[in-house]
Amino acid sequence: MVEISVVVPCFDESEVIDAFHTALVAALGATGATFEICYVDDGSGDRTVERLRGLAAEHPFVRYTSFSRNFGKESAMLAGMRMSRGSVVVLMDADLQHPPELIPRMMDLHRRGYDQVIAQRDRTGEGVARAAVSRAYYRLVRRFMDVEVIDGAGDFRLLSRRAVDAVLSLPESNRFSKGLFSWIGFDTVAFRYENVERAAGTSKWGGRRLLNYGIDGLLSFNSRPLRMAIHTGLWLFVSALVYALWIIGNVVLNGVETPGYATLITAIVALSGVQLATLGVIGEYVGRIYHETKRRPPYVVRETDASAGAPRAGAGAGSDAVTAGSSRT
Repeated sequence: MVEISVVVPCFDESEVIDAFHTALVAALGATGATFEICYVDDGSGDRTVERLRGLAAEHPFVRYTSFSRNFGKESAMLAGMRMSRGSVVVLMDADLQHPPELIPRMMDLHRRGYDQVIAQRDRTGEGVARAAVSRAYYRLVRRFMDVEVIDGAGDFRLLSRRAVDAVLSLPESNRFSKGLFSWIGFDTVAFRYENVERAAGTSKWGGRRLLNYGIDGLLSFNSRPLRMAIHTGLWLFVSALVYALWIIGNVVLNGVETPGYATLITAIVALSGVQLATLGVIGEYVGRIYHETKRRPPYVVRETDASAGAPRAGAGAGSDAVTAGSSRT
């Protein structure tokens, strides 16, 4: 019986994967529980999948899946949760910004009855601009989204098996996991830890990807942008009506005046901008509906540890897990 499954999405992490694996195994050994490590290669262009093959061949508790191309972290986490067999599942990154030594603490909190344990990083070492933008985004999210998303709560978390099953039961392909984890509910606790730098390599989350991810989050769990478009249109209609009444009153009192060119151009530009923005919001929702109706799988698997012929230990459901203190050769 596997007690802990650790799901690790990887994208071009060959420089750090060995150091991460060593630290992770040491942390899992300290829990005294049986465990497995489920690596998911998200179509890496470096030697990541080669390292995962080697780890799976060397350690019976290591499993991996490799995508045919880069499908994104959301798909990688979904694949990892589908692979997992443990009573609890820990999601974490391979860059060592999610410290493996926090896993025993997460397990202790889980044993107190929590289905979700969130490791919430602080903003130590972040640039002033990025920290300010992040705080503003989370304030916006808390105000407009239909679910609660904790500031600084990333994907580093522990989920009970029933929480994982609840997440896997959700059929949408446009996935925003932070929102899904909050939407499923269950008893949740969070604790803070000090933000740490990457052990090696560079971050794959540039400004453009972060912006797109933020937009996905805002649109995935509410229809308020559409409601805001309606409110904006009504406000402009009322403003235009008041302006028209003012013009009529001015004509009655002062006679006919030559219409102002600047006023006309300003009104046209303002209304056109609102219309284009509204069409953009509607287009985002229509695009998501179109994407969902195609019902394409969220990812395509190129190979797994089983298809690559990696040696496995036994044939039982939990036979490739390792108990702390047992042989790991």
